[in-house]
Amino acid sequence: MNSLKRLRDRVDHVDRSLLELLTQRGRLVKAIGAIKEESGQSVFAPERERDLLARLKEKNHGPLPAEAIESVFREVIHSCRNLQKAFRVAYFGPQATFTHQAALRCFGRGAEYLPVRAISDVFAEVDKDRADYGVVPIENSTEGVVNHTLDMFMDSRLSICAELELPIWHYLLGNAKACRGGKGLKTLYTHYQPLAQCRLWVESHLPGVAVVEASSTADAARRAAENPRGAAIASRLAGELYGLDVLASRIEDVTHNFTRFLVIGSALPARTGRDKTSIMFSVKDRVGALFDMLVPFRKYRLNMTKIESRPTRQRAWEYLFFVDFLGHRSEPRVQKALALLERSCVFLKILGSYPRSE
Repeated sequence: MNSLKRLRDRVDHVDRSLLELLTQRGRLVKAIGAIKEESGQSVFAPERERDLLARLKEKNHGPLPAEAIESVFREVIHSCRNLQKAFRVAYFGPQATFTHQAALRCFGRGAEYLPVRAISDVFAEVDKDRADYGVVPIENSTEGVVNHTLDMFMDSRLSICAELELPIWHYLLGNAKACRGGKGLKTLYTHYQPLAQCRLWVESHLPGVAVVEASSTADAARRAAENPRGAAIASRLAGELYGLDVLASRIEDVTHNFTRFLVIGSALPARTGRDKTSIMFSVKDRVGALFDMLVPFRKYRLNMTKIESRPTRQRAWEYLFFVDFLGHRSEPRVQKALALLERSCVFLKILGSYPRSE
C-alpha cells in the first residue's frame, strides 16, 4: 500500500510539473503571437506544427503509443494557438460531417466553426474575410476527385494552406428497437458519395430498401432520427449527435478508404522539405501540347502525384489541368520547372505550396 501511495505521489508531482510547463509554453506562445501580429505574420503555421509532431513521433519510445502522443500534443498546439488568435473556420457542413471532423483535427475545439451549405460558400466566407480559413474535401481514395472544389479554384484568389487525409469509416445508423437491428428498415438516407463507397454492402444487406438522397452525411442522420423505420450512412459522430444506434459498423466496400481535405486561406506556409505544390493551367490547342506539359516535371525530377482535367466553361472542348507534385514553390528546381511550363501554357496559376499529409 505504501508503494502505491509513493507512486501516486510521484504521478501528482509529474502532473504539477506538466501544468507548470504548459503554463510556460502558453506564455511563450503569447509572446510569439505578439511578434507575429506586429510583423504581419500568419498565426497558423502548418509547416511548424507538422515538424513538431514528426519530431515527437521520432523521440517517443513508449509506453504511450504514437497516436496518443500526437492526440495530446495536437490539443496543446491548438489551445496555445488560440492564445495567439481565435480562428473562425468555415467548413462544408453541417455539424458531424467528415469535413467537420477534418476541421476539428486541423484547428481544435477552441476555434469558432461556421458550417455552410455548399463548397462555394466556404470559399465565399473566407474570400470576404468572414472566416480566417476554410476546409473543403478534394478527393476520395475510392471515388476520386470532388469536381466542385476544383472548379472553385478557377476564379478564387485563395491559396491552399494545408492538407489532411482522414480514414473514412461508414456506419449504418438508426433506431435499433424500431428497426429490429436493421431488419425492419424501410428507408435509407444517404449522401451520394458514401452510397458510392458502400454500394456493394447496401446491395447485399439492404435489398428492397428505398434509397433517399441527403445533402450530407449529417443531414442523412438527422432525417433518419425523424423516421423510426429509417437509417442513415454516416459517421459515429453523427450518430452521437442525433441519438442513433449503430446498426452495422465499417460498411465501406474498400477497407483503406481515405478522403483528402484542403485548408484554404491567404497564408503561405514555409518550406519543410516534405511539401506538395498544387497548380492549375491551360495549354494551347496544338499537336504535342500535352506531351510538352510533362517535360518540365521530368527534366527537373518532380514527382507528380495527381493530374485532373476540367472544362474551362468558356469554350467547348477547352480544358484546365490541375496538377499536384512534390516540392515547394521556393525551391530553385520547382521555380525552373514552372518557368519552363509557363512557356507552353495559356495561363498558369500556383494554388499553393504546403506540408504534405503523412
